[in-house]
Amino acid sequence: MKVGIPKGLLSYRYYPFFKTFFSELGAQIITSPDTNKDILNLGIKYSIDEACLPIKIFHGHVAYLKDKCDIILIPRIMQLKESEFICPKFCGLPEMIVNDISNMPKIISFPIYSYNKKSFITFIKNSGAIFTKNIYKIKNAYSKALLAQKSSILGIQDKDYNINIALVGHPYNIYDTYSNLNLIKKLHKLGIGVITEEAIDENLINNETSSLFKKPFWTFARESYGFSVFSAKNNLVHGIIYISSFSCGIDSVLIELIKNKLKSFPMLILKIDEQTGEAGFDTRLEAFADMLERRCGVDENNVSSSW
Repeated sequence: MKVGIPKGLLSYRYYPFFKTFFSELGAQIITSPDTNKDILNLGIKYSIDEACLPIKIFHGHVAYLKDKCDIILIPRIMQLKESEFICPKFCGLPEMIVNDISNMPKIISFPIYSYNKKSFITFIKNSGAIFTKNIYKIKNAYSKALLAQKSSILGIQDKDYNINIALVGHPYNIYDTYSNLNLIKKLHKLGIGVITEEAIDENLINNETSSLFKKPFWTFARESYGFSVFSAKNNLVHGIIYISSFSCGIDSVLIELIKNKLKSFPMLILKIDEQTGEAGFDTRLEAFADMLERRCGVDENNVSSSW
């Protein structure tokens, strides 16, 4: 059986797990290519206008795969952490896809509650049963998938740069090089190093949210807020670049919380959608880089000495 895995949304974080799990059950994995112009155009064609850019891109990846596989993974991700949720669009993603794209093959869309093994095992059993009734084979595939996920290297922590920034945002905005116009490569070309939240211990990130009036309801909000504040307070970076999808409700609130906490700390907000122009994007990056150079001094040998 051919299983299609769209290369969008949280596949940037969890692809090693799903690829290994379904492969161990005997499936042939078919993956869409990296996001490109054709994928985006497909997404725009099938998705509603009001959807954010990552959702449109995911539509494009699914449309690319639908005639190339027997079944497609469209994860209905409900919770990654206990007492937290993620974007509501993830909860209804399967229905959105099936109603927007005609002639779809079968889909794997069982709810995913991954905050502990007990809550996640229902997805594993239901998905595994599509391929085999052998519970031991399913358990073995699950164990190997966990090892593959744990051994995968996530995140960026550049070294040997005089200026470093915290690159903040949802993982699919940070790692989709087409939708963010190859942002990381542009920063490196400007002589700026990048650190992402995966490089920081999660407990340290969580500690920073204790100062908020209320614990963040959204997992991505907690991660981004804690990472931004911790990085700035501990002089790990000279500035913050927050990359956000246009019309993202979670980001619109979170950005203001970060600004309110960090006050005058250098922060650049980059909004992306299908109409983002590269010329204006580059101009803003160059201006931010020039400001950081003037503020920090390009000859500084490390971050802490410039404060």
